[in-house]
Amino acid sequence: MKIVLATHNAGKIREFQKAFSEIGWDAVPVAEIADVPEPEETGTTFEENALLKARYYAKAVNYPVLSDDSGIIADALGDRPGIYSARYAGVHGDDEANNRKLVEDLKPYKGEDRKGRYVCVVALAWPDGKEMTAEGTCEGIIRDFYQGKGGFGYDPLFYLPSYGKTMAELPMEEKNKISHRGRALRALLDKLENAKM
Repeated sequence: MKIVLATHNAGKIREFQKAFSEIGWDAVPVAEIADVPEPEETGTTFEENALLKARYYAKAVNYPVLSDDSGIIADALGDRPGIYSARYAGVHGDDEANNRKLVEDLKPYKGEDRKGRYVCVVALAWPDGKEMTAEGTCEGIIRDFYQGKGGFGYDPLFYLPSYGKTMAELPMEEKNKISHRGRALRALLDKLENAKM
């Protein structure tokens, strides 16, 4: 079975390819299949955006497509940054500016009031309209200083009390086991296994 990955992120591609190889599926990045412009993410939830991307690419390439949408949520800020995590400071993908804005917005809060979570929804859509989604979360504390050089996005701020480390300090293998994306992917693979697809 061939599956197309609706991402250009090399880290995500490696993680997804490893997971699908374990069930005998060949996962290839969309860039290797077709030159398709990215769709506009107009959804109001992680699930809506993940499905929107999966459906769009499944129609464009005529293969099953896996996409994901993820972000960070600070309890004290309601659902923010949420689905706007990658463009929280205004420019898509500017990790440094996004981190600075989150630190600034959380300035009035201390300790337990800085709880939050990473959320990821993965969506799998087939050209015939069949689809499947799964969600994963990872709980932690959003700190006001950076620690660790690994990962990307908000990882240097996202502290995991049970590990005594930020997400950016964990080795990749360990991060993939506990991360929101790793959990969402395992939940999806369980659904696929149960559906015997």
